Amino acid sequence: MRLPYVANPPDVRDTEEAEILAQTQDRRAPGTLLPLDLALMHSFPITDGWNSFMGVIRTRTSLSTIIREMIMCRVAVLNDALFEWEQHAPLLRAGGFSEEAMEAIRHPEICPEVQERVLSQAESAVLKYTDAMTKTVRVPDAVFQEVKDHFDDKQVVEITATVAAYNCVSRFLVALDVGERNHGKCWHI
Repeated sequence: MRLPYVANPPDVRDTEEAEILAQTQDRRAPGTLLPLDLALMHSFPITDGWNSFMGVIRTRTSLSTIIREMIMCRVAVLNDALFEWEQHAPLLRAGGFSEEAMEAIRHPEICPEVQERVLSQAESAVLKYTDAMTKTVRVPDAVFQEVKDHFDDKQVVEITATVAAYNCVSRFLVALDVGERNHGKCWHI
């Protein structure tokens, strides 16, 4: 990490910080605070907002585990955020994603024909959408229409917000080298 992590658990100065810490610990239970939490807690207001927004993205959308975690994993790959990949790839596998499909997500250079063979049409559409949002920000009309063909308006908003949110996460992780697992290190594992 490019900054020192805060202590685990961090020192709190008032009841508001104590409440934010308790909420973060509850969200991570039964585990412990992650390096991401220990980086964010340099600013308790940022931690509070992050927990609220990311909590909604992770637990309150109508997206399937596969779609949600596939987005998070693909963004991690495209932005060289290995720490993010390591947090979400196990959840994608546990959701039923095949190893062949994991390789299609993990390697952007795999041709679209292979991706379309191992992914469902809906998954393939979301992958293209994620790539467009992450690489160029602008989504071509044809790519948008593919997503719209498989998902309702609510889900299109949720997909878009998930891609945007995890681009934020990966950029934070990589810029500060949270977890010391970014910048393409150890992608061979």
